[in-house]
Amino acid sequence: MANHRIIVNPISGRGVGQQALQEIRPMLRRYGLDCEISSTERPMHAVDLARNAARDGCEVVVAVGGDGTANEVLNGLMLAKDEGSGESTFGVISVGQGNDFAFGVGVPPGLEAGCRVLAQGHTRTIDIGRVTGGLYPDGRYFGNGVGIGFDAVVGFEALKLKRLHGFLAYLVAALKTIFLYYRAPLVEIEFDGQILTQPALMVSIMNGRRMGGGFMMAPKADTNDGLFDLCIARQVGRARILSLIPHFLKGTQASQDPILTGQAHRLTVTALEGVLPAHADGETLCIDGVKLDLEILPSQVKLISPSLENRT
Repeated sequence: MANHRIIVNPISGRGVGQQALQEIRPMLRRYGLDCEISSTERPMHAVDLARNAARDGCEVVVAVGGDGTANEVLNGLMLAKDEGSGESTFGVISVGQGNDFAFGVGVPPGLEAGCRVLAQGHTRTIDIGRVTGGLYPDGRYFGNGVGIGFDAVVGFEALKLKRLHGFLAYLVAALKTIFLYYRAPLVEIEFDGQILTQPALMVSIMNGRRMGGGFMMAPKADTNDGLFDLCIARQVGRARILSLIPHFLKGTQASQDPILTGQAHRLTVTALEGVLPAHADGETLCIDGVKLDLEILPSQVKLISPSLENRT
């Protein structure tokens, strides 16, 4: 049995995934890596492929795609671990649009760069988040972050922009969302013994550092500190939202009055008025949710990533 199971999403990156499907085997062979390649055929297929790979005793399971593919593979590995049927090391090759999870763990974008990281074989252990509610009453795992409110709607709108790619799609979607979604729900946020009640334009619960391919929601986040990094924006007008965008691009939003930052091991977000549109790693959690419970699970997955001296 090949020691690397490669799971490729052929539609990721607006066709880049299909190209990767054709090129990855000879590229990995040049690095001396033995692999078996599977291609996803439907939503959530990567969950099943990764779960079965772990059950089969595969040493390394690699997601080739964007954040959604990485999230599905992660969920498959965690489900296999939960049921005690196998544990595999997680690898990621970023050929999607946002590639935010990979950014947070130091894996550079692109097929060649990702294969090089796999070949180096350096591993470290990372925390994983778990969210319960919305479309997932039994829970869904995430590696990068959960966005509730404004940033979730930005992600939904970015998917509609078929002619735009990468960060530009998210930036245009953000500008569009300012004029579609600016009435914040009244929420109660309970975290580590504290309760905050306010109209919240956005609640970002981060394990990684970035969302949307360029928005630094938690510039100081560490994927192995056992804590979520929180970024909460209260209700403001359209002009103020526009003025905040440059701060989110630079990661300086904590200096701005509408923004509250902090850390937490677990939290619950409840809509007292209105609803909660939300995503996990860019994948829809709910459009009109009412309550979400989140917890950080420390040191859950062994991940292949560059060593500190090799990170860019």
